[in-house]
Amino acid sequence: GIPPFAGFFGKYYIFKSAIEAGYLWLTIVGVISSIISVYFYLRLTVYMYFRETGDYKTNEELPKAASSALLITVVFVILLGLFPSYLIDLTKLFV
Repeated sequence: GIPPFAGFFGKYYIFKSAIEAGYLWLTIVGVISSIISVYFYLRLTVYMYFRETGDYKTNEELPKAASSALLITVVFVILLGLFPSYLIDLTKLFV
Protein backbone atom coordinates (compact mmCIF):
# COMPACT_ATOMS: atom_id res chain seq x y z
CA GLY A 1 0.00 0.00 0.00
CA ILE A 2 1.03 3.55 -0.64
CA PRO A 3 0.12 6.53 1.50
CA PRO A 4 -2.62 7.78 1.98
CA PHE A 5 -4.54 4.66 0.90
CA ALA A 6 -6.03 1.92 3.04
CA GLY A 7 -3.44 -0.70 2.12
CA PHE A 8 -0.67 1.43 3.56
CA PHE A 9 -2.48 2.02 6.82
CA GLY A 10 -3.44 -1.64 7.03
CA LYS A 11 0.22 -2.66 6.80
CA TYR A 12 1.22 0.10 9.20
CA TYR A 13 -1.17 -1.10 11.91
CA ILE A 14 -0.18 -4.72 11.41
CA PHE A 15 3.51 -3.87 11.68
CA LYS A 16 2.86 -1.65 14.71
CA SER A 17 0.93 -4.44 16.46
CA ALA A 18 3.65 -6.96 15.68
CA ILE A 19 6.31 -4.68 17.20
CA GLU A 20 4.18 -4.13 20.31
CA ALA A 21 3.70 -7.90 20.64
CA GLY A 22 7.47 -8.42 20.53
CA TYR A 23 7.77 -9.71 16.97
CA LEU A 24 10.37 -7.26 15.71
CA TRP A 25 11.96 -9.90 13.48
CA LEU A 26 8.62 -10.61 11.83
CA THR A 27 8.06 -6.90 11.24
CA ILE A 28 11.48 -6.61 9.60
CA VAL A 29 10.65 -9.53 7.29
CA GLY A 30 7.30 -7.91 6.46
CA VAL A 31 8.85 -4.53 5.67
CA ILE A 32 11.53 -6.11 3.48
CA SER A 33 8.84 -8.10 1.66
CA SER A 34 6.83 -4.92 1.12
CA ILE A 35 9.87 -3.14 -0.29
CA ILE A 36 10.54 -6.03 -2.67
CA SER A 37 6.91 -6.00 -3.83
CA VAL A 38 7.15 -2.28 -4.62
CA TYR A 39 9.73 -3.14 -7.28
CA PHE A 40 7.33 -5.50 -9.03
CA TYR A 41 4.39 -3.08 -8.84
CA LEU A 42 6.42 -0.15 -10.15
CA ARG A 43 7.89 -2.29 -12.92
CA LEU A 44 4.39 -3.18 -14.07
CA THR A 45 3.41 0.50 -14.04
CA VAL A 46 6.48 1.42 -16.08
CA TYR A 47 5.65 -1.23 -18.67
CA MET A 48 2.03 -0.11 -18.81
CA TYR A 49 2.57 3.61 -19.22
CA PHE A 50 6.16 4.38 -20.20
CA ARG A 51 7.17 1.70 -22.71
CA GLU A 52 6.38 1.54 -26.39
CA THR A 53 3.78 -0.98 -27.38
CA GLY A 54 4.77 -3.96 -29.43
CA ASP A 55 2.86 -6.03 -31.91
CA TYR A 56 0.40 -7.49 -29.44
CA LYS A 57 -2.87 -9.09 -30.43
CA THR A 58 -5.49 -6.99 -28.69
CA ASN A 59 -8.60 -8.19 -30.48
CA GLU A 60 -8.21 -11.81 -29.49
CA GLU A 61 -11.32 -13.25 -27.82
CA LEU A 62 -11.20 -15.23 -24.62
CA PRO A 63 -12.57 -18.77 -24.60
CA LYS A 64 -16.11 -19.09 -23.24
CA ALA A 65 -14.94 -20.88 -20.08
CA ALA A 66 -12.42 -18.14 -19.27
CA SER A 67 -14.99 -15.41 -19.87
CA SER A 68 -17.50 -17.18 -17.62
CA ALA A 69 -14.93 -17.69 -14.86
CA LEU A 70 -13.89 -14.05 -15.07
CA LEU A 71 -17.48 -12.85 -14.91
CA ILE A 72 -18.27 -15.04 -11.89
CA THR A 73 -15.20 -13.89 -9.96
CA VAL A 74 -15.87 -10.23 -10.75
CA VAL A 75 -19.44 -10.54 -9.51
CA PHE A 76 -18.31 -12.23 -6.28
CA VAL A 77 -15.59 -9.64 -5.64
CA ILE A 78 -18.08 -6.80 -6.09
CA LEU A 79 -20.72 -8.47 -3.91
CA LEU A 80 -18.22 -9.25 -1.14
CA GLY A 81 -16.97 -5.68 -1.29
CA LEU A 82 -20.48 -4.31 -0.94
CA PHE A 83 -21.79 -6.85 1.56
CA PRO A 84 -18.88 -8.27 3.60
CA SER A 85 -21.11 -9.07 6.58
CA TYR A 86 -22.62 -12.04 4.72
CA LEU A 87 -19.21 -13.66 4.38
CA ILE A 88 -18.38 -12.92 8.00
CA ASP A 89 -21.66 -14.47 9.15
CA LEU A 90 -21.04 -17.50 6.95
CA THR A 91 -17.59 -18.07 8.45
CA LYS A 92 -19.06 -17.87 11.97
CA LEU A 93 -21.24 -20.87 11.16
CA PHE A 94 -18.18 -23.06 10.60
CA VAL A 95 -16.10 -21.90 13.55
